[in-house]
Amino acid sequence: MTLYGEDEAGDPPSEFVQVELGPEVAGQRLDKALAAALPDISRARLQALIEDGRVSREGEVLASVSGKALAGRYQVELPPPAAAEPAPQDIPLRVLFEDAHLIVIDKAAGMAAHPAPGSPDRTLVNALLHHCRGSLSGVGGVARPGIVHRLDKDTSGVMVAAKSDAAHAGLAEQFARHDVERVYIALVRGAPHPARGRIETRIGRSPHDRKKMAVLKSGGRLAITNYVTERGYGPAERPLAARVACRLQTGRTHQIRVHLASRGAPCLGDPLYGSGPPAPAVRAAIAASGLQRQALHAAVLGFRHPITGEMLRFETPLPPDMAGLEAELARL
Repeated sequence: MTLYGEDEAGDPPSEFVQVELGPEVAGQRLDKALAAALPDISRARLQALIEDGRVSREGEVLASVSGKALAGRYQVELPPPAAAEPAPQDIPLRVLFEDAHLIVIDKAAGMAAHPAPGSPDRTLVNALLHHCRGSLSGVGGVARPGIVHRLDKDTSGVMVAAKSDAAHAGLAEQFARHDVERVYIALVRGAPHPARGRIETRIGRSPHDRKKMAVLKSGGRLAITNYVTERGYGPAERPLAARVACRLQTGRTHQIRVHLASRGAPCLGDPLYGSGPPAPAVRAAIAASGLQRQALHAAVLGFRHPITGEMLRFETPLPPDMAGLEAELARL
């Protein structure tokens, strides 16, 4: 199963397994060498753990499944299994569209897409199970029914979920072909240079911090973001902050946050990719607005209805915290 988009969760209590690989395995594929040394863990499971940044050698996180093994001490983190079946919870949802096959909602910041370590309940899945009363697609599995794509827990905006298996398959195909229109609005520190452009990199788990993604020279997955700076705040020649519209061509984990940070313009309020404080006037604007998360909103989602063929497009305004921050920035 492939999910399109982004997700994040807190650190769970985990079991750690350590193993020493000798020089005789040097040059073998890493996943193969570890599977031979750890017969109780399947090779497929090890591949997933490597991709999730849960395997390290001598303290360095490894990110490439097909990378070559080296002699040394390896540590494998085994997270506990997620709850097998989320419970329906009566959580208010802002529904933009709903029929027998799908539901489109404007997700609030602070709501995870599905249960995971660190967010065991009060998620979108819990809310949808209550709202849809058993009519969600089962393709995503018991832990992620109906979920086709994701937003970060603290990113607000438009999401679609499937209520039938046929809709799930049709939506997943559109996401895989990059036929879905997705536009995000970000309020960033400074401004990206140039003011508009295309960022094309490979993104994967950071070799230094498994909770972060990073632009990689090799490995990872192709990530493409097209962006345009819509407005700068502060001195025209050197803006203190800016409003940037990002149009996704791919949907990798934390893609926009990583790409904007790579251009020296991280999302304001971003706890992972902020890389330095904004100007004092911008910090004051953030405090006045009450923003307590990354200033990123999924403003537009457009796709073809997987059953009727109708073109659907949904656009939502900035939520109060980002709208308040934008109003404060406009005074700079």
